[in-house]
Amino acid sequence: MSNWNAGYMAEVAYTYGYYEELNPLRLRLPLLAAGLVLPANGTACELGFGQGVSANFHAAASATRWYGNDFNPAQAAYAQELASAAGAGAQFTDESFEQFCRRDDLPDFDFICLHGIWSWISAENRALIVDFLQRKLKVGGVAYLSYNTQPGWAAMMPMRDLLTEHSRVMGAPGQGVLARIDGAIDFVDRMIATKPRYLEANPLLADRFEKLKSFERHYVAHEYFNADWQPMAFSQVAAMLSEAKLEFAASATYTEHVDMLNLTAEHQQFLAEIPDPIFRETTRAFLINQQFRRDYWIKGARTLTPFAQATALRAVRVMLAVPRDTVVLSVHGVLGDADMDERVYAPVLDALADHRVHTIGELEQQLAGTEASLAALLQIMLILISKGSVYAVQDEADIAVAQPQTARLNAYLLEQALARSDLYSLASPMTGGGVFVPHLQQLFLWAKMQGWQEPQDWVRETWPVLIRLKQLLSKDGQPLLTEEENLAELWEHARHFAERTLPVLRALGVAD
Repeated sequence: MSNWNAGYMAEVAYTYGYYEELNPLRLRLPLLAAGLVLPANGTACELGFGQGVSANFHAAASATRWYGNDFNPAQAAYAQELASAAGAGAQFTDESFEQFCRRDDLPDFDFICLHGIWSWISAENRALIVDFLQRKLKVGGVAYLSYNTQPGWAAMMPMRDLLTEHSRVMGAPGQGVLARIDGAIDFVDRMIATKPRYLEANPLLADRFEKLKSFERHYVAHEYFNADWQPMAFSQVAAMLSEAKLEFAASATYTEHVDMLNLTAEHQQFLAEIPDPIFRETTRAFLINQQFRRDYWIKGARTLTPFAQATALRAVRVMLAVPRDTVVLSVHGVLGDADMDERVYAPVLDALADHRVHTIGELEQQLAGTEASLAALLQIMLILISKGSVYAVQDEADIAVAQPQTARLNAYLLEQALARSDLYSLASPMTGGGVFVPHLQQLFLWAKMQGWQEPQDWVRETWPVLIRLKQLLSKDGQPLLTEEENLAELWEHARHFAERTLPVLRALGVAD
């Protein structure tokens, strides 16, 4: 019997998270910041899609044709279920990488993405993926990869090996993987209490292990307990992808495009003296002790002229995705939290406060005479989008295609919210992807979908669902124990949702 999971964790299901970096619309600003020609957006593929949440959101919320593969049949079945609900024509299979990557009936792709796969699969599967990228990514197309990287993982690697070795050697026969994980964590916890010299030499590991202990165990299983687990230096990944004719284009982490958030002046000067871009990125990882990368790679990078770059930037469409007065003027980088200059950001946020779509060019004209030059607006948008305060918006034609598809998918997800609370996003035809909508707000939207339009009606319809799911509310960090307390708090949430959140969700096309 073949080992269909090829050493990858299949005993427990992957989480149901949404990953915005897999949205093709999101790559525009980083590539334009790098001065590169943008790819087309007709076809896309996700390798190792997990539960298929991201791929389905991006298929439903755009005009792009999506394909995907994940060898876990249970996960592929759920992805197909979502695809059927949306009716966007997305195609998802449960083949191995070898089977999928060697199919001769797939189109060539403008965008191929992998999230949380590259570091957790065998060398043989990585070679298959490189060959797939070489053959099936169009000239000018973009690939997205996220992966564990050196040097940030260097000290943790022996501890990870100890955890997995304990699970393999000390786990009881027939014991489930989650129990084995708990046993391994308890063992390492007791070892740390003996003050081993390895932790004396690596004092930051104790805090890192404490964070690991707090993580949801399904996440820990997929992050740490696969048979293959290989953090790689940036230069090593670049060398492998060069075989597919891919060049590094830009980081998909928006704040990495703002050096002052991550690098001291001395760091910036040191990197500026390195002419080779691959070696510069490899060195940069040491300066910030990077442990995870999210990168865009391009097949056939072409440089825009300054005029073409400026024209393309001015055409980028954006909208404010939160109430104006909730935007905190602070952003986090490697160097810690940094204040955002109110003189620079306040006029931009005020211009976007109507939650309508604006182009960067329109903002430039409206804010003429302020510090919001085109170059400044690029950095402002990178930071505001990284915070989730602003979204890029797709073209009107794509919005029109997406609207009925996202409406169908969201209606299906809202029905699912009656029985589960582990899906935290809904699809937006404006953004081409998902937006964060917590479970309680999903229940309010479900009640509204049933025809109930007033907050008091949402409370009445939602409370029995919360009781059935055993989800009591809390206030000021304390659980509310009585029905009266819960209903009072639920009313406050419903009123706030109606007055503050619902208008934004309407602007995003998530609610009618």
